[in-house]
Amino acid sequence: MKRSEEYQYLNLLKDVMENGFEKHEFNSGIMFKSVFGRQIRFDLSRGLPLLTTKKVFLRGILHELIWFLRGDSNIKYLVDNGVHIWDDWGFKRYKESFENKKLNIKNKKHKKNIKNKKMLSQDEYIERVKNDKKFAEKFGELGPVYGVQWRRWPASDGRKIDQVKWAIEKIKKTPERRHIVISAWNPEFVYEMAGKGKSVALPPCHTLFQFNVINGKLSCQLYQRSADLFLGVPFNIASYALFTMIFAHLTGYPAGDFVHTFGDAHIYSNHFEQVKEQLKRKPRPFPRMKINPKLKDIDDIKYEDFTLENYNPWPPIRGEVTVVGGF
Repeated sequence: MKRSEEYQYLNLLKDVMENGFEKHEFNSGIMFKSVFGRQIRFDLSRGLPLLTTKKVFLRGILHELIWFLRGDSNIKYLVDNGVHIWDDWGFKRYKESFENKKLNIKNKKHKKNIKNKKMLSQDEYIERVKNDKKFAEKFGELGPVYGVQWRRWPASDGRKIDQVKWAIEKIKKTPERRHIVISAWNPEFVYEMAGKGKSVALPPCHTLFQFNVINGKLSCQLYQRSADLFLGVPFNIASYALFTMIFAHLTGYPAGDFVHTFGDAHIYSNHFEQVKEQLKRKPRPFPRMKINPKLKDIDDIKYEDFTLENYNPWPPIRGEVTVVGGF
């Protein structure tokens, strides 16, 4: 029996804990350990690499991926489906908007009114997003995040480029080509380079990925510039592996490898104890994912198209999201 490919991830955790260079986030002072330039890969014929040394929130992964593939940039779809992994970023923008409004009002009467108006808590904010459509349209918006760049990349001549559909057609018609790349890194919307009011909520961490057909199988390689190994990367592994499986399904190829290449791979200090606990656990076999054979078009994708089989993970290990700005 082959050694579990999950050990690649566990060994990366161990590498960072033992050899990582200590850094501090520039705007919060939070300490983390970091290494630069690593790679792991998963043979998708062996199953979906959904980590087993802790239970991973598959429903969140599926809905987030569908949200991306819809080209959506508003958290309402996620909130409506009970997925709260982007709540912190939406609330951060709401909070900044509320505080900036107080600062910029010059009329004393209006300033007094806004002063007396109480800012919502994060829980209250999420309830408003869920139940108030107008509020959600205004304050649930994250700007041109992943899905927007994937499906509606703004061209200089006013066109919206659908990179996802373009890639699917390229794989079908010219699978031997080496330029089937989808990018989320658009400098025009990264806040250190963006124009006023055009900034994305979070600069893309998983910046670009490439598809390649070799030996009759479709593989994908992701370059991730910044990787939160404990909380984010388990999602990223499963999400891009599933993305590869979906593209393979839609283009008629067996799924090959998912290759995950890291820039800065790090563990935050508030996750150290959780990582130590996870490293004590022995991996179990990966589950299998079935995709609805009737799914023929990426625009028709829905949650019910996916069925996970034989997932038997260890219990979850909780950890707080570290909202530090993205750089």
